[in-house]
Amino acid sequence: MERFAVGLIVSNRFGVLNRIAGLYAKRCYNIDSLSVGETEDPEYSRMTIVSTGDEYMKDQVVRQLEKLIDVKAVALLEPENTVFAQHMFIKMHLTGTQRGSSKHQVLALINRYGGKVVDFGEEYLTAEITGTAEKVDSFVEKVRGFGILELSRSGDIALGLGIENTLSISSNQEE
Repeated sequence: MERFAVGLIVSNRFGVLNRIAGLYAKRCYNIDSLSVGETEDPEYSRMTIVSTGDEYMKDQVVRQLEKLIDVKAVALLEPENTVFAQHMFIKMHLTGTQRGSSKHQVLALINRYGGKVVDFGEEYLTAEITGTAEKVDSFVEKVRGFGILELSRSGDIALGLGIENTLSISSNQEE
């Protein structure tokens, strides 16, 4: 079993996400992460769905998604040809077990991970970190000892590398 990502271009209208999630649920496939957002054309949304499965599951997911009317394009996103990123906000306690130098240590870590402080107070700090899932996971592990008050992170977003489009609105299925 391995993690894999599927990219989709879908109609930007109500019910589409529900139909896609229903397709996964009906087959007892879990969605590890899901990101959806409007494309350069507001009539369409781009989705990135990450799951864990074997080759058969990958093939089935793509075949079944291609059958949905609102799915205009679908592709397996190969890691070697795709850039992936996640976005995270994390609120940390600054007076926890590592009192005193905790603020400086947290700020140094945020800087090392290319993040930025988006909110702070006497006892807390909220940071924004963007990067691969591994980078975001690593940051979380490094600051766990300070006391994580809240954490919110996106699923993977993805885009193909190079000039060619991995998923193109212009290659829509006929409606």
